[in-house]
Amino acid sequence: MDIALNIPLNNLSFGQTSFALIKNLYEKNFNAKIFPIGPVDISSQKVDNDLNLWIKKSVDCSLSSFSRKEKIFKLWHLMGSLESFSEKQILLSFYELDSPTQQEVNIVKNNYKTLFTSKYTCEIFKNSGCSNVNYIPLFFDRNNFNVKQKQFFQDERITFNLVGKLEKRKNHKIVIQSWLKKYGNNQKYFLQCSIFNPFLKPEDQQNLINSIMEGKRYFNISFLGFMQSNETYNDYLNSGDIIIAMSGGEGWGLPEFHSLALGKHAVILNAHSYKDWANEENSCLVNPSGKIEAYDGMFFHKGAPTNQGNIYSFKEDDFIDGCEKAIKRFESNKINTNGLKLQEQYTVDNTVSQILKLME
Repeated sequence: MDIALNIPLNNLSFGQTSFALIKNLYEKNFNAKIFPIGPVDISSQKVDNDLNLWIKKSVDCSLSSFSRKEKIFKLWHLMGSLESFSEKQILLSFYELDSPTQQEVNIVKNNYKTLFTSKYTCEIFKNSGCSNVNYIPLFFDRNNFNVKQKQFFQDERITFNLVGKLEKRKNHKIVIQSWLKKYGNNQKYFLQCSIFNPFLKPEDQQNLINSIMEGKRYFNISFLGFMQSNETYNDYLNSGDIIIAMSGGEGWGLPEFHSLALGKHAVILNAHSYKDWANEENSCLVNPSGKIEAYDGMFFHKGAPTNQGNIYSFKEDDFIDGCEKAIKRFESNKINTNGLKLQEQYTVDNTVSQILKLME
């Protein structure tokens, strides 16, 4: 069986998804032609010499045997996706806002098929006239993430984890300030923030954190640096008891999803792609209060040809009420058994099967 792929292989979210997909194809004995987007970086992955050799061979053979008439699967941003090796490209992309621009709609239409990991996003683009859009779910990456039977702290603290690259879209500021207002300097609760943004200069990142903290000091909050390997990140996700997922716009929410699937309790905004895998049984849902503009002067600029629109917002009291409910659930049962079910419900094998069917 043959397949052509145009994908990033690195330590960022797109790259992590790509590695899981190609490992599944490798295990299915596919003959692949891989056109990597950007440098190949396998440093975040577990050492697998046979897989690495297969990747190298798949990259080396691509240009000598590929035809533009073949279908190709691409995983990338909308912008840049039309730089294609094929006339029939199946694009898998993420989209976080609610107002597709003329450029974005035209890009989607000019891919042979465009796949999104959010039903909310699919509906938005269909309403904008895109008939070639399909929903495809992501998956639990059991090759890199697993439940650790390990004690991470010596006391009885209840640890909240906050994830995602530091930016306005993720609602980090209101989450942290609200949490500290309620739980700050209370030794029973801790907040671990893994919100390092590799696209920000160090000084800009520190300035954003300083603006959130407003010169105040708390002993029960920490800001963690970039984690180089999935093994380290798996430890981090396992070390928490409750995951906070209050982003205003997501294409899926990989770390939030994986935390829930590892059996962590969750406070989750009942909006966008979160709704595809979070429900009242596995999470403490917080209903949004409305929407606000996404523009932050860094990643989203008003009036730009792409990335226009709004993100979901919420009320501080509703978020804290969600935290209180999650604490009660944790105290009743430290393991979120309904969250663990996501491991079997969302598998890479299922996602690959859907991709292959769409490429027929």
